[in-house]
Amino acid sequence: MSLDGSVGLQWLRYRGGGTMLAWLLHRLTGLGIVLFVGTHVIAAFFLQQLGSDLAITITAIYESWAFQVIVYFCVIYHVINGLRIIILDLWPQLLEYQHEAIWLQWFIIIPIYGLSIFVLIQHGLIGG
Repeated sequence: MSLDGSVGLQWLRYRGGGTMLAWLLHRLTGLGIVLFVGTHVIAAFFLQQLGSDLAITITAIYESWAFQVIVYFCVIYHVINGLRIIILDLWPQLLEYQHEAIWLQWFIIIPIYGLSIFVLIQHGLIGG
């Protein structure tokens, strides 16, 4: 709160840099994972309790390849970024190399994500 009594939203402003983007993506991918698990639980509930077409529709949505592409990114990014955060928390002397760690994180994420999407698309095209 400032001296004039107004409440500022300075903490919402983007300050730039890869660390802020990593922070934002970590929160968004975590939210994506929670939404995926939530829709899965809701669909299972409706299917178990009501046996309704709504459950089948929700299941068809989260089993679609487009939805899975997003979920795969959320999970892979969240895991690799979480490992980076854990490593930097355990060894604080490495914090000076935080930008390099973010680049290394992306060099790990991109091939893993690319391979998983390749397998997803190949599996979808074959129909297996």
